[in-house]
Amino acid sequence: MPEKLDSTGSFIHQHIRTDLGDDTHRIHTRFPPEPNGYLHIGHAKGICINFGMAKLYGGKCNLRFDDTNPAKEDIEYVNAIIEDIKWLGFDWEERMYYASDYFGKIYEIAESLILKGKAFVCDLTAAEVAEYRGSLSQPGRPSPYRDRPPEESLGLFRRMKAGEFPDGARTLRAKIDMSSPNINMRDPVIYRISHTTHHNTGDEWCIYPMYDYAHPLGDAIEGITHSMCSLEFEDHRPLYDWCVREAGCFEIIPRQIEFAKLRLTNTIMGKRYLKALVDKGEVDGWDDPRLVTLSGLRRRGITAAAIREFCDSVGVAKAESVVDYAQLEHFAREDLKGLSKVVMAVLEPVKLVIANYPEGRHEMMTIENHAEDAAMGTREVPFGRELYIERADFMEDAPSKFHRLTPGREVRLKGAYFVACTGCVKDADGNVTEVHCTYDPETRSGSGFEGRRVKGTIHWVSAEHAVAAQARILEPLAFDDSASDSGYTANPNSVCVLNVQAEPSLAAAVHGDRFQFIRNGYFCLDAKLSKPGAPVFNRTVALKSSYKPS
Repeated sequence: MPEKLDSTGSFIHQHIRTDLGDDTHRIHTRFPPEPNGYLHIGHAKGICINFGMAKLYGGKCNLRFDDTNPAKEDIEYVNAIIEDIKWLGFDWEERMYYASDYFGKIYEIAESLILKGKAFVCDLTAAEVAEYRGSLSQPGRPSPYRDRPPEESLGLFRRMKAGEFPDGARTLRAKIDMSSPNINMRDPVIYRISHTTHHNTGDEWCIYPMYDYAHPLGDAIEGITHSMCSLEFEDHRPLYDWCVREAGCFEIIPRQIEFAKLRLTNTIMGKRYLKALVDKGEVDGWDDPRLVTLSGLRRRGITAAAIREFCDSVGVAKAESVVDYAQLEHFAREDLKGLSKVVMAVLEPVKLVIANYPEGRHEMMTIENHAEDAAMGTREVPFGRELYIERADFMEDAPSKFHRLTPGREVRLKGAYFVACTGCVKDADGNVTEVHCTYDPETRSGSGFEGRRVKGTIHWVSAEHAVAAQARILEPLAFDDSASDSGYTANPNSVCVLNVQAEPSLAAAVHGDRFQFIRNGYFCLDAKLSKPGAPVFNRTVALKSSYKPS
């Protein structure tokens, strides 16, 4: 696993070294997802930072599910998050927790805040609470229930816990500062009533702590030293510190450090928008390979190593920026170069007939699995009189720089013979249906032939032995480069399905197999869509990119 984080000299390292001195191994971080959706590439950055810092300094990193809103959470999301983090290559050992594990302790702290005059039960509706809190330009107004005696608030709070009131009837609010310029500090709600079954605690509770209250207490309960999160939580830090400080029962006080979240061009990353796409059936589930969810990227064929390298290349900064999606593709391509067997698949086939090749005859051609890695071995590919080639590899009236098939010109068939084009057959609409050629039997590859040279080599598939497959060419779901979830323009052609002809070896492809289709890109078997004898492949990335690494 890459450990290049230290080379950045980022502000996070400076904070850790300042806070812990020579005892940096005492660092204790956590990754705290809310189980209300699947993880995406933006979460991968947070995972790499939290687990990476702990690993770098010899400390610990917990996995904790901040499951404070049962109305939006599901065990499906919990299991998917566990799978994704393990797939990325990180290990929390035995330290997997739930915020719901601490509901009893969090409730006790809430009662102590009431008794200290730091919290009160409020009868305002949600709309009234929002109105009373004011705006960025107007201070808030105190709730008419703000000065409720602590004993009265405590009694009402216990009755809330006992289930005596309906949803929305009352809330528990922290008593902080209604004139604060930071709206988060204007007596925020810290508990609400919700008669909803929880995936972990069942029906034990009918009141649930708000995220901004439970999250810092969860960190403190676990002894977290550094709570690293995205920049959107910077304005929440005063409330984070207030909750831990006013609880008054923790030896280790966590330090919250914010960094800029990862934003990618032409992508949809907000969980709310991703869930809407899934719920509306506009994508094939959370693992649709057009999505940048980790399960989608995995299904697309992008490796965990590539994602880790990409996150390391993005670095850690305070300033918001948008990263070109091509940068992620670059690392995917670099990783796949050494992993993928090079095979032949014809994406837009047209038949090639070798007129002077004996009818009914076929022979096996030995072809290397990787031109630069002999250790990957070779395979036998059947060859015969009728083949499939790419339609783009033939041009009837070609310019001089076209080095593929055209009448009177010769090319090499990959791993086989030289062939010379003699013409073509067209249908009534003028479309080419067959290309005709002759071959030179003295030019078989691997037979010691050292004769003439040709400028072009094309790939092919035996028509008699070809495997009918599908290749899905994937493009971004969004056109815009703004990385704005709410303002994107949908791409109606985000997936193009091609009926292709592939060499026989691809019939045996299994889940996780990755290939380089000669000249057409890197592809991964889609186990979800494939059927026996009818494989489906997603193109992970094209062979080339305009991205230039710095």
